[in-house]
This record gives sequence, structure tokens and C-alpha cells, in this order.
Amino acid sequence: MLEIAIMIEGQNGLTWPRWQKIAAAVEDLGFAGLYRSDHFTNVDAPDVDSLECWTSLTWLASHTRRIEFGSLVSPVSFRSPALTARMAAAVDDLSGGRLTLGLGAGWQEREHYLFGFDLLGMQSHFARFHEGLEVITRLLKNDQPVTFAGQYFQLHEASLLPRPQRPGGPPLLIGGNGEKRTLRLAARYADEWNAVFQTPAGFAHLSARLDEWLSDEGRKPEAVRRSMMTGIRFAQSRAGLKAKLHGHSMKELRRRGMIVGVGQEILPQLAELEKVGVQRVMLQWMDLEDLEGLEALKKAVG
Repeated sequence: MLEIAIMIEGQNGLTWPRWQKIAAAVEDLGFAGLYRSDHFTNVDAPDVDSLECWTSLTWLASHTRRIEFGSLVSPVSFRSPALTARMAAAVDDLSGGRLTLGLGAGWQEREHYLFGFDLLGMQSHFARFHEGLEVITRLLKNDQPVTFAGQYFQLHEASLLPRPQRPGGPPLLIGGNGEKRTLRLAARYADEWNAVFQTPAGFAHLSARLDEWLSDEGRKPEAVRRSMMTGIRFAQSRAGLKAKLHGHSMKELRRRGMIVGVGQEILPQLAELEKVGVQRVMLQWMDLEDLEGLEALKKAVG
């Protein structure tokens, strides 16, 4: 059965009061999980409130009891992977084992420039991501001290203590649609692959490509969970939906992989995703004040 979760853009006006209300709503309404981006700013000015990702996830771990949650995704370019592994293990333990550690290479040029992070060129960018994944995986999964000599990161007999309560630490999610680099890294390191804004056909193609990479790694297809983050334009009336389309047609947005409709019109679209192997969909909820809309969405999807 397809699981329905909510995804929030943390750089899009998220504040503590909004986060706390959204978390309570997602928990109480029965959604499967709550995920959020890890960004400093939006792509374009003007900047708005942006709640730091891992601080907010730490709060979430101790103020919810049921929902799964995580970063979607945390760029390796922002933090030392050793620090990320340490934070993730601690937050997962605090939550009783509900965190998914979502990781990415980083992509948004503006925030890297504004805050002094080096995005690097494409080849170096992915080489650093590869090293970061290796560091995080070794630290979380090895009980013995870890030594690693990379170009970007180094470890010298390093141990994470206390050891994660979950063997191997929280599951690792890799997000992205890149067939040659991202999917190959997902096949090697990920417990979950998260596609972004795909039609059912697009998802099926990428999922099949992932299976090929998994075979090369000696892993079975079922070793990696399949999920997707995508946009949603949902309302309880035609007028309400029209206001959310911002001049775009429903057909156009669906071609971009978005879920669009009034009430239960969205159910066949979700069913098509389930048919092609999506196990959990993270719906990008843009209006951070629209808690009534979240309640209506949950009633529509059951």
C-alpha cells in the first residue's frame, strides 16, 4: 500500500510556531511521515525565514511519537560527514528509531555563495559526495575505529560513541534522478532511493535503471526502498484549486510529475505511482499555514 507523507520546504518561511503546528497536524492526522529540505535560502531573492534543518529534526524526535521523519536531503557540502553521522545517530536514538538520513551532493548555487560553501565543479562535486557517503556509512556501520584517507575527508581511528541503538544506524536515503551518478551511488550505499518530481513512466524508467546498478553491486532490487518527493496542488473546490494553479493547467503540472486535483481526484494519480513501485510519496506542502488543507488531504487519501 502506498504510504503518504508530507514534505516541507524549510527555507520557505518556516518558523518554530509553524513547524510545531505542522508536526502536530501530521502526527495527529495519521500521515506516514514528515520530511523537510535542508537549505539556507530559496533559489531567488527575497529571502524569508528559514529554520535550520537538524535543530528542527531534533525537536521533532522528542515531540512526536509515531511519524517517521528526516532530511530530504542534507547536502554533504554543508557539513563534515562525520558531524552528520554523529547528529543522525543521536537524533535517531532520541526518536526511538524513526529517522531517515537523507543525503545529497548539494546543488543550489545561491546559498553556497551567500554563506561561503564551496559547491565545486561537477566532477569534484560528486567525488566529494561519494567520499561523504563512504565516511558516513563506515562510521555508522562499523563498531571498530575507522580510518579513511580521501581527497576531501579524512578519519584517523575514529569511532562514534555511543554506538547507534539501531544496528548500522538510521537508514540512508539518497535523493535524485541522475542515472549515471546518483543512481549508481544509491545502488552502492542507500537503503532508500527518493526520486524527485517524476511521472509514473519516468519513475519506472529510473527504478529499472537502479535495478541494473544494484545488480552490478551484487544487491537485490528489494534491498533499496523506493520513494518519491513531488509537488501537490490540492483543494476541496474548483475555485480553490484554480487559485493554486497560478495560471498553469492541470495537465501541464501533471506532466511535470505533480499530483493535481480536487478531493478524491488525486487517488488515481497516486494509484499509478503505486503501480510502478513507489512505496512512499512525500507530498510537497507549500502553504505552511494551511492546516485545514492538510486535514482535507488526509480525508481524501484515507
